[in-house]
Amino acid sequence: MSSLLLPTTITTVVLVLLASVLPSVYSLSNGKPNFEDIVSKMRADLPQPPANSSSSPSPPKMDASPPSCVAHEARSLNLFSTTPLIHSAPLSRLCHPHPVYLKLDLLQPSGSFKDRGMAHLCTTVQKMHNAANSDGATDRMKVISSSGGNAGLAVTTVARNIPQMDVSVIVPETTKPLVVEKLRSLGAEVTIHGKNWNAADTLARQWVDDAKKSGGGAVYVSPYDNPLLWTGHSTVVDEIITQLLEQNFDQTTQQTKNDLKIGAVLASVGGGGLLCGILEGVERNYHSSNEVRSKLVRGTKVVACETEGAASFAASFNSDDGSIVCLDGINSVATSLGATSVTPAVIQRSKRHRDRGEVSNSGDDVISYVCTDSEAVLGCVQFSSDHRMLVEPACGASLAPLYSDRLRTKLLEQLKDEEDSVIVVEVCGGSGVNMDLLRGWKESFLED
Repeated sequence: MSSLLLPTTITTVVLVLLASVLPSVYSLSNGKPNFEDIVSKMRADLPQPPANSSSSPSPPKMDASPPSCVAHEARSLNLFSTTPLIHSAPLSRLCHPHPVYLKLDLLQPSGSFKDRGMAHLCTTVQKMHNAANSDGATDRMKVISSSGGNAGLAVTTVARNIPQMDVSVIVPETTKPLVVEKLRSLGAEVTIHGKNWNAADTLARQWVDDAKKSGGGAVYVSPYDNPLLWTGHSTVVDEIITQLLEQNFDQTTQQTKNDLKIGAVLASVGGGGLLCGILEGVERNYHSSNEVRSKLVRGTKVVACETEGAASFAASFNSDDGSIVCLDGINSVATSLGATSVTPAVIQRSKRHRDRGEVSNSGDDVISYVCTDSEAVLGCVQFSSDHRMLVEPACGASLAPLYSDRLRTKLLEQLKDEEDSVIVVEVCGGSGVNMDLLRGWKESFLED
């Protein structure tokens, strides 16, 4: 696929940025990129939570440019899709008076939201890889990823459409055979290793280190812990806002509904990459000079959804000292949520979002919801019945707060002061599902 040229102004900016960054992130001895340094520099630039909530937190240093400029190159190359946002009549009836919208990221090319982040990451690292070659040659490079399935499918789907890029994916033993078969059919080199994702990830990092020692051009790609991924994922918020404004535009008055507001965004949490992206997108639009977009996300509650047995975010977010808690293991049907600990950045960003709501009294908050495996499966089954689409239990966790009577009552109570505000569910998808698997989950968890 041939590259599409960025507008002249943006191209100039990119070249200037690369010129300033490359000397410090590439090894002079072998001309190969040191991507750990890139990530470290990005982490150092992350906005930090305020020391206390007694004064208004300063706006985070995030890109306030028009949404079309975020992950522009990956989008222009069609490496991820602008997915539909649909109004759900069945869920809106359950959650009256709140209209419910579904962001259908299960329709991304690989089957999950992860295409967004992987597309932005892969195009960025390839650009840096190519720029490091002084002779202008475009050597082949390999990305090595650890994955419970969906991240591996996303990086493989993206990389196969980028010239000169190869993929190796290491998956844990818990990965469904269905996903392993899909990875191999897409051209990935697949290795099954370890009882959980952490073991697979350790091997992936070791392979990258070994490749560097031998002068190879391998790059480690985390399934969730990289600022480039988060920025790619943040595009989902830009799309949600644009689509809500378009769908609620009154042709008669030529105006958008005045009281249109996002009351809650529901998203599943594994390692925290998606949640980092959603919080980044909310912050970018909150501080936007576009008052219409900014108003839409003021007071938004971001609901972090997990299953019992995989609730690493809840353990850390609710800890007394704010430390990162590492679970002993994963014991849940939602194997795609199988990170035993979350990235520290997701705790920082969540608390910053919550602190802003407390200081401004606007209602901004991050709420942790933990459902049972049965409630996650119920979400999958009911969603398939209502909307004729399949998702895996990891995604069912974000549907559970609406389909479960127990959790829905709690959510509506927390939104009682936001009457008529919109509820948006990020239907993140997941490829580890088919009719036979769904039927088996239903029999195991929902039938006596």
